[in-house]
Amino acid sequence: MRRGLRYVPPALLLLAVLELTVFVLVGRGIGFGSALLLMFAASLLGLVLLRREGTRAWRGFRAAVESRQPPGQQVTDGLVGLLGALLLALPGLVSGAVGLLLLVPPVRRLARAGAQRAAERGVSSMVAGDLFGPRVVRVRRGEPQPPPPAGGPAAGPQRPTPPQEPGRAIEGEIVQ
Repeated sequence: MRRGLRYVPPALLLLAVLELTVFVLVGRGIGFGSALLLMFAASLLGLVLLRREGTRAWRGFRAAVESRQPPGQQVTDGLVGLLGALLLALPGLVSGAVGLLLLVPPVRRLARAGAQRAAERGVSSMVAGDLFGPRVVRVRRGEPQPPPPAGGPAAGPQRPTPPQEPGRAIEGEIVQ
């Protein structure tokens, strides 16, 4: 079992307690019938948005594939939208508020960027390049490394190493 998964059950329990506490506090403030109606309306809105976001994500993915563009950005944007709609559809005021926040464009862009970084870290750079396209990186060259011994595993034609300036940043794209 992965290390982070052991925190899921306590987090779900904490979320349930938080949802119940917020519902009781809102119920005391505006009345339990109004709080129940608010939660029902948010869930209904979430269900409608779930269908819309799913269709939008699928269309974005298909458009990217048909135009031969990497589909990763459309996929992550669609997943963030679907997560927001799903959280809004779940019964609960806290999850509804978080879901609504994920549907607001500036917050959605931040969440998409975080999801994209997490996906890039979780897969090989070749797969990340296929999903998200070439990435622009900054590389700082360190001290030159001595070439491997002549009879070692890298025996074969050696490329000459270009002159290096320590600490100078080089910008480029990762192609392979």
